[in-house]
Amino acid sequence: MTSTPFPSSPPDPAQLPPSGSTARPPLRRSRTDMVLGGVSGGLAEHTGIDAVLWRVGFAALTLAGGMGVPLYLLLWVLVPPAPAGPADRTNLLDEWVERLRGRLSSPTPPPAG
Repeated sequence: MTSTPFPSSPPDPAQLPPSGSTARPPLRRSRTDMVLGGVSGGLAEHTGIDAVLWRVGFAALTLAGGMGVPLYLLLWVLVPPAPAGPADRTNLLDEWVERLRGRLSSPTPPPAG
């Protein structure tokens, strides 16, 4: 059995990867890679895992215990959409979710009494 000795000094900063190269994009719902709400596409852009695998994961959670649909809907409401571009798609459900997000995030006045 052979073992490699641990280095006695920390690695040189020049040997470390640049810190800017590992920055992830912010978590946002995709407007270009969307089937229903863009949640899987947004997760794919954020994590680097293909959107199809996220969709399969949500389907597996739905079949295994029913948590896939509520989790997807929760993420659809909580995760903000990506900035709109000229070629981006939107749908009626997405507009409804944006109105719901606006109502949930707006401060409610205290009850008079």
